[in-house]
Amino acid sequence: MDKKAKLIATRTSKNIYKDGDKVIKVFDENYSKADVLNEALNQARVEQTGLPLPKLLGVEMIDGKWAIVTEYIEGETLKDLMKKNPEKTDEYLNLFVDLQIKIHKASSPLLTKLKDKMKRKIAATSFDATTRYELQTRLEGMRDHTKVCHGDFRPSNVIIKPNGEAYIIDWAHATQGNASADAARTFLVLSLHEEPALADKYLDLFSKKADIPKQLVQRWLPIVAATQTLKNREEEKELLTKWVDVADYE
Repeated sequence: MDKKAKLIATRTSKNIYKDGDKVIKVFDENYSKADVLNEALNQARVEQTGLPLPKLLGVEMIDGKWAIVTEYIEGETLKDLMKKNPEKTDEYLNLFVDLQIKIHKASSPLLTKLKDKMKRKIAATSFDATTRYELQTRLEGMRDHTKVCHGDFRPSNVIIKPNGEAYIIDWAHATQGNASADAARTFLVLSLHEEPALADKYLDLFSKKADIPKQLVQRWLPIVAATQTLKNREEEKELLTKWVDVADYE
């Protein structure tokens, strides 16, 4: 990595740099090698679907740390555009939902199955045995689909180029599975980190455009909320615990 590389973002356990026409995501020394390689593999597999995302250029070691190198996409995130142009929120939200539906129409048979990943995560939570059993039972009852699911689809993961083209970044959590689960995850993220009103508006729009009843998305909320608790963010704990109460969604 060039010494002139510019730090453009800092995330938990990673720093992201712009180095010419490349983006270099450098992970902390203690970050799992398997997770880094899995993220790169996810990106490579999704790239084959033809979806609009930055090309994977390589995986390398930089000063003893693993790094993923992708092409740099010039533009602004949808989150920044929403803040800059609040009067265009509805227009941006429509674009956002259209992109997510486009993702769900793609197929990538070698991606990890969403239900398998959720099953492992529920087992790893700190909820009591009865709650874990109820969550696992609910998960088993969900339909098996093979749609590409982003896993962390949020406005900050969509880049809009100056010419209006949209690119989707951060495929670390990509799986194949049920679109309703992916929408539930987006609703959860918007509720936790944006305005709750935006989350509600998103869910209404997704349900309408994808022709999926809101109730199907809401049935995934306890499962998705439970897996989110593994991030151990104290500020999210109360809201997530409320959502995990399965009885609320019966």
